[in-house]
Amino acid sequence: MPKTFSSLWLPLTLTLSPGGRGNLRLTAAVFFATALALLSPAQAMEIKRVVSPGGIEAWLVEDHKVPVVALEWVFDGAGGTDPKGKEGLANLASTMLDEGAGPYDSQAFQARLQDRAIALGFESGRDGFGGSMRTLAENREEALELTRLAMTEPHFAPEALDRMRASVMASLRRDLADPNYVARRQFYATAFPDHPYGSESRGSLDSLPAITPDDLRAFVKGQFGRDRLVVAATGDITPEDLGKALDTVFGGLPAKADATPIPDVTMSGLGQTILLPRPTAQTVMLMGQPGVKRDDPDWYAATVMNYVLGGGGFGSRLMEEVREKRGLSYGVYSYLIPMDHAALVMAGGSTVNAKAGQALDIIRQEWARMAKDGLTDQEMADAKTYLTGSFPLQLGSTQAIARILLQVKRDRLGIDYLNQRDRYINAVTQADIKRVAQRLLDPAKLLTVLVGKPDGVTPTRTIEGGS
Repeated sequence: MPKTFSSLWLPLTLTLSPGGRGNLRLTAAVFFATALALLSPAQAMEIKRVVSPGGIEAWLVEDHKVPVVALEWVFDGAGGTDPKGKEGLANLASTMLDEGAGPYDSQAFQARLQDRAIALGFESGRDGFGGSMRTLAENREEALELTRLAMTEPHFAPEALDRMRASVMASLRRDLADPNYVARRQFYATAFPDHPYGSESRGSLDSLPAITPDDLRAFVKGQFGRDRLVVAATGDITPEDLGKALDTVFGGLPAKADATPIPDVTMSGLGQTILLPRPTAQTVMLMGQPGVKRDDPDWYAATVMNYVLGGGGFGSRLMEEVREKRGLSYGVYSYLIPMDHAALVMAGGSTVNAKAGQALDIIRQEWARMAKDGLTDQEMADAKTYLTGSFPLQLGSTQAIARILLQVKRDRLGIDYLNQRDRYINAVTQADIKRVAQRLLDPAKLLTVLVGKPDGVTPTRTIEGGS
């Protein structure tokens, strides 16, 4: 499945069994404080700026303790605007780049990857088209060459195209029977009509058959420009060797991309409640309104606020009020989605049809309570402990570090961000929380999508058989 690149900034949550809650806040605080102590400032991560002989820039965390190299990259904005009638082109291209390239057909290309334990993959997101390569240091040169071939000499053979297209179409058909998918599709289509964010990135059952090998070749030629390239690397490689690698992999790409810019967009559908009736035992609930982008000064306050509201697993207010006190849902949550051209603050969950109206009322009440009262001092302290203490756990592998490094670079947070992040979170005040909560949270403006047969709900619009 394609993933949104900026989703890397969603906070981690704890997953516990229904009966295993215990004193979650105390446990989380102690555990993550210990983790933070183990990754002390003395072990601060050094990020090096590398510029290749050909002028391609990357950030590097050099680490020779493990003989592994990870490379992550993205072409900003690439693939966000598929041609009309060819929706799903970028996503289909992401499945095809390793299906034969240069002198190797699909089977030979895949065999070389597997025989040398090289992980190579591509993904199309809302705001860019990315790639990922991970290999043992001893196989680095071949891994780099295969990566280069995939982006500069892909085959797009008809047999492989038919096979991958059939796979994407099969996944779309399966998802159309999933109430959670139907809710997401309807939410984004309503929130962002006539904008790339409102469309299905995988295309449709009608558009996918229209995509040809020539369309895929034109996509690669036009979208993979070095002017949109962002690169990060970690592992067993020196800055000098990385510079050479950058030119090997990316030096043959066009200097400039021919990509249509994605416009900024204002969310639509505020205050609507849309029902898609389905003969299911439970109702899926999804709701949201405008949030904060990653470069917004209020990002850190919004992150702390969201953790307490619904981002903190069993320690969140939504879980406490909806599940623990009333047993209305197995799980309910909130989260921030910072995209490049819009942002959302979302909440969701599911409940039995008979309790849907009650569950929605509780979520909206908690939305309003946060906007009115903000956080308690204890909630603030616990949220900061978790958000600072859990972050080092996201840096548990060479590839994970490379991915986070890439996101930091994309978001222009500064090369010292990883060593400054805790300070930004700890600087959030109660006044910041109240200001941000009042700015973001208004239950009257929530766009709400329901899939199921909910009782106690009066929709503003019902879409029979829609998605």
